[in-house]
Amino acid sequence: MPVDSPELACVVLAHSDPAQVHRLIEALDPFPVFLHVDANTAEPVFDAIVRDLPERVTILRRIPTPWATWGAVEAEIEGYRAALGVPGITHVALVSGADYPIAPIDDIRRMLREHPGDSFGATSPLPYSEWGHSGGFDRLRYRHWARGKRMLRLPIPRSLPKGVDFAGGATSKILAVDHARALVATYDARPDLVAFWRRSWSADETFVNSILNTPAFVPGWRDAHVNTPLWWIDWGGPRKKSPPWLTLVDLPRLETRHVDDAQLVPCTFARKFSTQASTDLMDALDAKLGLRPGAAAR
Repeated sequence: MPVDSPELACVVLAHSDPAQVHRLIEALDPFPVFLHVDANTAEPVFDAIVRDLPERVTILRRIPTPWATWGAVEAEIEGYRAALGVPGITHVALVSGADYPIAPIDDIRRMLREHPGDSFGATSPLPYSEWGHSGGFDRLRYRHWARGKRMLRLPIPRSLPKGVDFAGGATSKILAVDHARALVATYDARPDLVAFWRRSWSADETFVNSILNTPAFVPGWRDAHVNTPLWWIDWGGPRKKSPPWLTLVDLPRLETRHVDDAQLVPCTFARKFSTQASTDLMDALDAKLGLRPGAAAR
């Protein structure tokens, strides 16, 4: 593929709301999609999600991905592995089934063209002040399990792996293929790190970010990393485990495509959308951004 025509592959992690997942996939046209559906999703829901999908969608092997567990990391890595096998891919995005574009496809391609070889994602070295008195190290120093959305911690500290530059941050990101390839290679070559992180809390927020930020694993990452969020997410108000559903009243804020004034690059996606809460908002975004042009004819 020519350098002036970047191609984004999208790894979509979904678990519910078949209509929303189908709508998201339509909005991502013509990008190839690698779709993972939580193994815990009921079979009728899974069947509805994967029914009548376009040929550019690849269904991935299903892995259990309960909240805050290792499964989400495993699904993410397997998504990258599949996407990297497609010729011409220059970047790979990790997208939730509850996400939706807030930028035209041409704008997303233009951004990638202006940042060849760059990756995007909000990440910070540990200790990270937003993650409590330990700066996030308690997620790693103790073994964890999750039951529903409750944390179970074994209060016996353990040693941290050596040679790792620990970091944490958002799970949503866009990686250049070289960075994604180095990440997958480290995952395959270091079963000791995989075993350690299986019992870390919310491993999806620290494993990938730590590997990417370790020069021995991903050379050049720090010089080719745009440390800015590309997902507009409303974390304002009281502390919560998940952001609220977006509705039509949020349209003016989404139109700014900025989380804050210091943001380096405008957002390309937002979260969270659902068929029940967000259909009017997504209709407005489609009309404004030219997404899903075929839907208007149906």
